[in-house]
Amino acid sequence: MKWQIDPAHSLIEFKVRHMMISNVRGRFEKFTGTIDFDPEKPEQTSVDITIDAASINTFEAQRDAHLRSADFLDVENYPELTFRSKRVELIDDHHAKLYGDLTIRGKAREVQLDVEHSGVAKSPWGTYSAGFTAETTINRKDWGLEWNQLLETGGVLVGDEIRINIELELIRQEQEAPEAEAAN
Repeated sequence: MKWQIDPAHSLIEFKVRHMMISNVRGRFEKFTGTIDFDPEKPEQTSVDITIDAASINTFEAQRDAHLRSADFLDVENYPELTFRSKRVELIDDHHAKLYGDLTIRGKAREVQLDVEHSGVAKSPWGTYSAGFTAETTINRKDWGLEWNQLLETGGVLVGDEIRINIELELIRQEQEAPEAEAAN
């Protein structure tokens, strides 16, 4: 079954250490995707997500401009980040590990997402929605995001590890009738 991301009820956010003493949080405001998910066969799930790199928002305009620059995401040359799943490893009825290629700055690397499935519900409008939470930690240097500054007190300005949290509400897409049936 095909499902689409409901952007009004979904988010992709991250956090990274700043000056080794605090965390900076941010999110991507624009992303789309389709998920092929059958609750009866979750191990066959496939995920295809595209994120608008320029939609990064850390709620600080100067920092966001720097993150969009060639020092980090280089959105002029790489306007999208993508995730394409490869396989699912079921843990139990509500948990799985989702493996796939995360592409940043044109470089694809396999990542593992720890996924929790919250269930499926019918909305008051007759549509069906499914909820998922996913988390992972990546090292930004694996994608060539090398920029940093040494601190006078020791350490660096920006941490290497980025913790990613994804909250998705999906809306099931209605199955289209085959052309032969539609003609009748």
